[in-house]
Amino acid sequence: MSATPSPLQPSDPDRPDTEDSAPDLGQLPDRLVPDFIAHWVVKTARSAGMIDWYGHVFGARVVHEDDQIAFLTWDHESHRLALVKLPPPVRLAFPLSRWRRKTYGIDHLAFTFTSVEKLLLTYERLKKVGISPVWSINHGPTTSLYYEDPEGIRLEFQTENFPTAQGTAEYFTSPDFAENPIGTDIDPDYLLEQLRAGVEQEQLLKRGAGTRPGTTPRSNKRAITWKTL
Repeated sequence: MSATPSPLQPSDPDRPDTEDSAPDLGQLPDRLVPDFIAHWVVKTARSAGMIDWYGHVFGARVVHEDDQIAFLTWDHESHRLALVKLPPPVRLAFPLSRWRRKTYGIDHLAFTFTSVEKLLLTYERLKKVGISPVWSINHGPTTSLYYEDPEGIRLEFQTENFPTAQGTAEYFTSPDFAENPIGTDIDPDYLLEQLRAGVEQEQLLKRGAGTRPGTTPRSNKRAITWKTL
């Protein structure tokens, strides 16, 4: 009696034939899936701080607020973020809740900027109001800045280092990725200085471009600390 192939066996059409080759993304089967993420919801005992933070970071505006909930949006959607309001003392009952993601559950949400210029100008804008990334790194496939909101929810602001998704998929099978799958820390201020000096954006996406001369960045597993984890 023959066993039914498991989803992880090579007979799965979504899996490449070998572990050493990238899938041809253009040949993956079409599926009926959602078109986009509409919103996310956070239960929070820090609603005022969350509204203020997302106001700075996303330009979010409140479209509805009462004693129990607030709806925020920053684009064409009716609401992108909903805040379910909990009494402020609730935070005292869960003193370690903001660090839960460091060990278990969803780690972060990622948002793409279509250019490294837009990413760096956003970094500059937020830095002026006291909001700085907790981790800045060139992962290889992306250049990424990680921020944390008042509840400790981590958001990755990234730009793609390759012009196509297929290029990124092929990078995952490269020796460079095998040698350093985590990436190398970057100095956003140094990248911004180079951008202002006229360095081509394509050059700023290369690993090592964010290393200020005379400094030694953390790379690969050394880039993971309690702060960046």
